[in-house]
Amino acid sequence: VQLQASGGGLVQAGGSLRLSCAASGDTLEYHAIGWFRQAPGKERETVSCISSTGSTTYYRDSVKGRFTISRDNAKNTVYLQMNSLKPEDSAVYYCAAAVGVADFSGTYVPEAPHGYQKWGQGTQVTVSS
Repeated sequence: VQLQASGGGLVQAGGSLRLSCAASGDTLEYHAIGWFRQAPGKERETVSCISSTGSTTYYRDSVKGRFTISRDNAKNTVYLQMNSLKPEDSAVYYCAAAVGVADFSGTYVPEAPHGYQKWGQGTQVTVSS
């Protein structure tokens, strides 16, 4: 499976962006998907994750109430709606799939980056103050 992240850009503080992670080559239907970000000089961190069915999600504390993860398995795409953006949200955002585990229950959501085996290229998000 190949993952393509898109939707990044430059936005003012308080603005919104919607990131998309589109898969090709195989279905994402049975796999958890995560969004991660990495700012210059910082480690990659988990932003949000969603289980195969969408019934289980995870958000890091700093984005709770502002970001919403969702998925459309019919379109083989996962979204990250980002509202009320802050300058500290600026980073390269990556999506990744936990292709090592086929989850039919919708409960498997690894929170750490090492739980994800297939990574897409990043999309830059820059939030100006």
